[in-house]
Amino acid sequence: MLFFAVSVLEKIRHLPRKNLINLGLGILVLLVVILLIKQARKMNRYVLMAIIVVTVVVLGFNWVYQRNEPRFLTPVIDVIAPFFPSAPSRKDHW
Repeated sequence: MLFFAVSVLEKIRHLPRKNLINLGLGILVLLVVILLIKQARKMNRYVLMAIIVVTVVVLGFNWVYQRNEPRFLTPVIDVIAPFFPSAPSRKDHW
């Protein structure tokens, strides 16, 4: 078993620093999300729902306006986008 532990440590040492930082940030974000969910359980349901709705609406309008949505949501945003204003493109500006 010690051989496997040493092998894993050697592989980790050869990983690029950027990947290790991203892994650490991912673990930190996961912990923060877990703590936020635990705190949200103690909240009033209506306040929590209001916060969620406002967040989703603001994020959705930002995606429609800037067109910087995740790739898997592009078909949904393509249907919604014609009904809302969008940011002017560079060629529309001049």
